[in-house]
Amino acid sequence: MRKTALITGASTGIGKELAKEFAKDKIDVILVARSKDLLEANAKELEANYNIKAYTYAMDLSLASSADELYQKTKAEDFEVEYLINNAGFGDYGYFAQSKLSKQEEMINLNILTLTKLTHLYVQDMKTRKSGTILNLASTASFQPGPLMSVYFATNHFVLAFSEAIAEELKQYNIKVCTLCPGPTESGFAKFSDMSENSFLEPSKNKIPTSAEVANYGYQKMKQGKVVFIHGFFNALMANLVRFAPRSLVRKTAYSMMKEG
Repeated sequence: MRKTALITGASTGIGKELAKEFAKDKIDVILVARSKDLLEANAKELEANYNIKAYTYAMDLSLASSADELYQKTKAEDFEVEYLINNAGFGDYGYFAQSKLSKQEEMINLNILTLTKLTHLYVQDMKTRKSGTILNLASTASFQPGPLMSVYFATNHFVLAFSEAIAEELKQYNIKVCTLCPGPTESGFAKFSDMSENSFLEPSKNKIPTSAEVANYGYQKMKQGKVVFIHGFFNALMANLVRFAPRSLVRKTAYSMMKEG
């Protein structure tokens, strides 16, 4: 068995940078995303720079059958997934009633269903050997409603609540479940979420961290065994303050911020 870190959404952004963090620690990686060319380029770079093995699976993880397919492929290759990094996900900007329902469904499939299925599949092996780490990517969207990105925010609510719950369940098996909650980050998220014109995610107008900074922070907190960690002091402050504000005020403030973007 070869101990590895399996990272979804590993072609760009935080997923790509997380792969580097594992590679720096001499941990072999399995990179999963849609783009075969980007994955193969990343794999070559990691192998050349860090002297590790990098394997790639070009797959559309929004398909309902993808989690089972990926699990069977890694089992057939005799990989031991010691680290499962559920990073793949995307959002959509705009009024829900005017959105494409097919895109919302695809988002739910990727952000919730595939994450849940991959966790359930790989955690069985982790339980057997009584070791393993699962890192799920949520965001500061997990802590509040998100008008104009309603389904995306809701999927992040799920990821956070699900991760915290199973973190308690799996302690007895020596399995760590961690959740990284970044705020706006320099990555491909804005483009894929139709937010390219939104100043809220515009680096030139708002100082936001790079994917490398967020990945390094998340990786270090994961190694420390933290369950929930929010990148950035202001992000952490805002995520905690909303618990004490009237929900009507939180909704209105979030709506105003998203519209101004």
